[in-house]
Amino acid sequence: MNILIAKSKNLNISRTWTRVVLLMAAIWASDVAVAATNSVNAGDLQNTSIGMMFFVVAGIVLLALIFRSSATPVMRAVTTFLGERRIRNVLKKNGRDALHHFILPGAFGGQARIDHALLTKGGIICILTKHCRGTVFGKSADPQWTNVDGPLQQKFLNPMIQNESRCKALSIVAPGVPVRSLVVFTGRINFTSQPDDNIIPVKQLDSYIEKFKFGPCQISDWDAVFLNVKSVAINDNKVE
Repeated sequence: MNILIAKSKNLNISRTWTRVVLLMAAIWASDVAVAATNSVNAGDLQNTSIGMMFFVVAGIVLLALIFRSSATPVMRAVTTFLGERRIRNVLKKNGRDALHHFILPGAFGGQARIDHALLTKGGIICILTKHCRGTVFGKSADPQWTNVDGPLQQKFLNPMIQNESRCKALSIVAPGVPVRSLVVFTGRINFTSQPDDNIIPVKQLDSYIEKFKFGPCQISDWDAVFLNVKSVAINDNKVE
């Protein structure tokens, strides 16, 4: 971990100095161009052309470096927005009712933040969303997974383990109701190992819900189940 942090710091320092050097070069080229415009000598005019060309190239490279650093956060924001919108549309179409980003009392104390819950006549699908792109390294038994997106790398808790406590919180609020854990990735990702059948990309969410069937259940009054869950749920505007 210390090595990764050190590499990250060195990368940031390298980028910073690169931008400073390019900026100084651009300023120098600009000065050369301005000075050369006051000259009538043919050789000076040639130097003017070289200086102007260097100024343009340096400016383009500098802008590319500046916007490269902000490209990944922008893409993540776009992935989150589009992913959330798509999930809500699918749940609205397939379920009698759905709750989005709400808080329940935690099964082991504290609070359980739930991304989405689809309430159907047969059970509840508890959905945890992951808004990321790139490659995902991790197996069902691993406590942590890793997401690599270009030069960026981040670790996160195994989503199946993370969603277990959320499912238990739903089970306490809706006793006797089957609860199914589902993890949905909203960005374009590649898994290095075969994921479990309840870990899917967002494009498969619609077909997953249509095909999934709960087992036998003794619940007869589903309206009461919906009302009970809604009465306990607290709205949570935080989207991760």
